[in-house]
Amino acid sequence: MYKTNTTRQKLKQFLLILFPIVVTQVGLYSMSFFDTLMSGQASPEDLAGVAIGSSLWVPVFTGLSGILMALTPIVSQLVGGDQRKKVPYSVVQAVYLSIFLSIVVIVIGSVVLGPILGAMELDNKVETVAFRYLFALSFGVLPLFLYTVLRCFIDALGETRTTMVITLLSLPINVVFNYLLIFGKWGLPELGGVGAGYASSITYWFILIITIFVVARHEPFSLFRIFQKWYRVSLSSWKELLKIGIPIGFAIFFEVSIFAAVTLLMSEYNTTTIAAHQAAINFASMLYMIPLSISMALTITVGFEVGAKRIEDARQYSTLGITIAVLISLLSAGILILFSEPIAGLYTKDNAVLELTAHFLIYAIFFQLSDAIAAPIQGALRGYKDVNITLIMALISYWVVGLPLGYVLANYSSLGPFGYWIGLSSGLLCGAITLYFRLRHLQKRYSIQTGLSKKTI
Repeated sequence: MYKTNTTRQKLKQFLLILFPIVVTQVGLYSMSFFDTLMSGQASPEDLAGVAIGSSLWVPVFTGLSGILMALTPIVSQLVGGDQRKKVPYSVVQAVYLSIFLSIVVIVIGSVVLGPILGAMELDNKVETVAFRYLFALSFGVLPLFLYTVLRCFIDALGETRTTMVITLLSLPINVVFNYLLIFGKWGLPELGGVGAGYASSITYWFILIITIFVVARHEPFSLFRIFQKWYRVSLSSWKELLKIGIPIGFAIFFEVSIFAAVTLLMSEYNTTTIAAHQAAINFASMLYMIPLSISMALTITVGFEVGAKRIEDARQYSTLGITIAVLISLLSAGILILFSEPIAGLYTKDNAVLELTAHFLIYAIFFQLSDAIAAPIQGALRGYKDVNITLIMALISYWVVGLPLGYVLANYSSLGPFGYWIGLSSGLLCGAITLYFRLRHLQKRYSIQTGLSKKTI
């Protein structure tokens, strides 16, 4: 990254950072997207089983990977503040933390998974698919968490194109193994939705190996010599990572888990409703990768400017990112209005599931508009290392407003399962509004502090 002086220069640098992140995020999510898409072609039960499994796994992964995302603002501010020698130590400590978190997830998952699925009263085949899908996915937990750390390091340097290339190389691997293992081709067993879990695990190991090679051998990453010195585990460094990362992780967890909670609550409906809901959520989540990518780009750019004490530049990047997100969300809304039925047809051949999926997709429009504001603001706040207030706002918006409202509408009105989607949209909108005022307050405070420091000098 480099210092920019005009809005045009900022737009150019921001787009150069953003575009590879979008491709990377869409590529990574495409693994889940193709898991769901191709499982739906096997049977509605396989689609529902993968839906339940994903609903349990995604909040856990995104929450814990959110903790590891603390490395991005740390490295961005170190580089912006010309303290590059401290970067390798921070990265290595994050690697150690990711290994610890992987072990914790696998151990706890092996104990609680069976009882959780058993308590949901699912169809026997759906429950079996969900359990075996998550078991298969567990083989990819360690490489996925390690890759997350290395990706945060790469992206914090502004070299987002590198992670884009790695992801694009790995995506065909995932699709091919999905095809082979779900449908039993080339003499391999026909595993249905369970095969998607093994395909993802294989892909995660592939991504990790490639990323390690790139970080060790190619500039500018090799200049930091990340793997040439293995420092001792430092609990104080873990404390710094956790101090920033836990609020980030929980804020992401509260947002993502509310969608998972709705899917689990929908287990009381029939398999058709579960499958349609998951198909619609799956596509809506794919569209969410754009505001999420803008959020990540803002963490990098804002963090860089804050580290260099260029507060006005940080504010301009925030405005730029939010504006781009809103414009793209309006385009996404148009796509959902015009093509809801063709999109639903990608997931299933079952007419009942297709019709219900198309109906759910219309409600997803409201997700896009709220996410276009909330996600970029969260990214900007992380660039300031401001994470605690965001955590509180996320908890209130999603779990105090969104989920209870959705439950009431779903169970005490004629809306049925669609009531949950209206509740979710309301929670997202509440979060977007409160986060906006938090960002304005923070920008004003930093401007005052900077002005005082200049006067002192």
